[in-house]
Amino acid sequence: MEISHTIINLIIFVLAIYVGYHVVWTVTPALHTPLMAVTNAVSAIIIVGAMLAASLTEGIVGQIAGTVAVALAAVNVFGGFLVTQRMLEMFKKKEPKAKGDKA
Repeated sequence: MEISHTIINLIIFVLAIYVGYHVVWTVTPALHTPLMAVTNAVSAIIIVGAMLAASLTEGIVGQIAGTVAVALAAVNVFGGFLVTQRMLEMFKKKEPKAKGDKA
């Protein structure tokens, strides 16, 4: 009896979701910013793979899917860097207000 490749891929996908969920929820708050930076680097690698997939595919459906993958990964990378930048700004020391200033 041979198991379908689709079933094997589905099992791997479900296990990846399960492991990923538990890994992310057990991270201490102090490590969230470095974790975001690493995630952005992985997404940048995904962009390279999506570009290769879009350029090496012969069919129009594969080229469109690769182009959409590049666009979505790019949005993910740039959005992630913006979030990381905002998180890092929260850790900067703020200048004390002068006595005469009202805010």
